[in-house]
Amino acid sequence: MTEPQRRSMPPAPMTVPEAAPVLEPQPAPAPGAPEPATSAPVLLRTEGLAKHFKLGRAMSRRRTLHAVDDFGVTIGEHEIVALAGESGSGKSTVARLLAKLYQPTAGEIYFQGKPLSRVRGRRDVLRYRGDVPMVFQDPFASINPVFRVSHGIMRCLKLHRPDLSAQQRREEAERVFTAVGLTPASEVLQRFPHELSGGQRQRVGFAQALALRPKLILADEPVSMLDVSIRIGLLNLMAGLRDTQGVSILYITHDIASARYVADRLIVMYAGHIAENGPTEEVLSRPRHPYTQLLLSAVPDPRAPLTIGAETDRGEPPRVIDPAPGCRFRWRCPLAIDECAKVTPPLRELLPEHSAACHVARADVETEAFR
Repeated sequence: MTEPQRRSMPPAPMTVPEAAPVLEPQPAPAPGAPEPATSAPVLLRTEGLAKHFKLGRAMSRRRTLHAVDDFGVTIGEHEIVALAGESGSGKSTVARLLAKLYQPTAGEIYFQGKPLSRVRGRRDVLRYRGDVPMVFQDPFASINPVFRVSHGIMRCLKLHRPDLSAQQRREEAERVFTAVGLTPASEVLQRFPHELSGGQRQRVGFAQALALRPKLILADEPVSMLDVSIRIGLLNLMAGLRDTQGVSILYITHDIASARYVADRLIVMYAGHIAENGPTEEVLSRPRHPYTQLLLSAVPDPRAPLTIGAETDRGEPPRVIDPAPGCRFRWRCPLAIDECAKVTPPLRELLPEHSAACHVARADVETEAFR
């Protein structure tokens, strides 16, 4: 994305003051722990994050679904990080873990260098969720249809910013609505959700998050339910919030094209594991993991001739219930070797700030699994 496109939104007269949760000091990093893959000051990072769900009844054989395993990520200040992957890869589970809606099975989350496992009091949890709010996928389901639009944002302000008076809450609501392009704000606040378009309802979600003075917004597929014609407006909104408000965003998507447009860094997930991560343009121009190549091969090119594409439906869907050791993509990978069925590949840095979890991937050789 060019610089004029990123800064197409006018600056809003709103600042982001400091509001850090009261947390315990972080222990020293373990020996040999990887350095953060971003040059910006680290806002949030995870180490060995995992989430497992038990399946089956108590009297029957219990099985375990591994939704997320060994997830390690860093998000810097003033940065948009895209988390991409197919449905069922664990993207939304990661967002709910970061929002403290789920408790992790293993691993740790550090926010501003402090562990979240020790955040247990209601006041500290509210403070953290104000710093790291979530924008959900379905804009209509996340807004109460019985009340006017102003009801939700006023409750958020009353809960998370109790120091504001009723008049100040009203002014703050109008300010953030203007910042996300909902004008005239005073009129939009008085409408019911059904009187707004899908894009406007999604902007309401961003306005509610912005009213909490966040440092990081978790956007769970915010444009997937919108028409293509209005998706670009929401993507420009996210870029504008980063540039004018200084807010970092974890942008969860299955659309590689939108990730390329708006994100500074890209993380590709498959079956609960990170397959590849790095700077967006680097990952998409020089993909090292076969699954990333498969995703790119599925992007339609209107300029390409009409031909029969690569065989991409081979193999089986990922096995995430009581998975055996080994690469979870090996059943679909044309480059799989014997080691792939025995050892789970670790995330290795192949190029500067560019890592992939693959036994076959090499830094100096561009191996194409899918054309």
